[in-house]
Amino acid sequence: MFTPPDTPAPLAERIDAWLPQTQCTRCGYPRCRDYAEAVAAGSAGINQCPPGGEITIEALSALLKVPPKRLDPRFGRHRPRAHAVIDESLCIGCRKCIDACPVDAILGARKLMHTVIARECTGCELCLPPCPVNCIAMMPVVPGREIGPWPDYTRAESDHWRRRTEWRVRRLAQNRRLRRSKSSANPPPVPDRDRIRAEIRAAVARVRAKKRGAPGPGPSSA
Repeated sequence: MFTPPDTPAPLAERIDAWLPQTQCTRCGYPRCRDYAEAVAAGSAGINQCPPGGEITIEALSALLKVPPKRLDPRFGRHRPRAHAVIDESLCIGCRKCIDACPVDAILGARKLMHTVIARECTGCELCLPPCPVNCIAMMPVVPGREIGPWPDYTRAESDHWRRRTEWRVRRLAQNRRLRRSKSSANPPPVPDRDRIRAEIRAAVARVRAKKRGAPGPGPSSA
């Protein structure tokens, strides 16, 4: 049985401390902190975090003084830790994975190769669905020597990922404020969405042709 930290912190913070901070959204909430607040409010169960598995469930059971439960299969099952790897020869630089990463663990720019910072990747898998060329794969992570609450994640890592998520949330909020401020003074130009879509379609076609070993179409003139 796990003993919750002896701290006067708000209940949501104490719950959040027992979540591994992968920010995977598998619990049904957009980030770990939102799930912690839902558990604290009684609107979510203690058994919705697959990465935390039985360890998180037992810890929350002790913290909240409620009976433990099995991991709810509706939210998935616990899987060994992995991290994302981009096949840089196939990457088309669409930025979709960068926009999806909850901890800013992917570097790159539009139309340029992207890469994953392995030590920053939480293994959330959120970068997989938006990739139009399926150039991202999950690779197993060998646990380090440091002992943590979970077999796959250390306390230092979970705290670091929490901070990176908070930084990202603040950065995105600041960017939205700046865009609103600029748009109020100068209405932004309407983006050429058809051209962008055409460029992505052409890039996807080139990657698929490369996989087949055939020459792909040239750059779109749209």
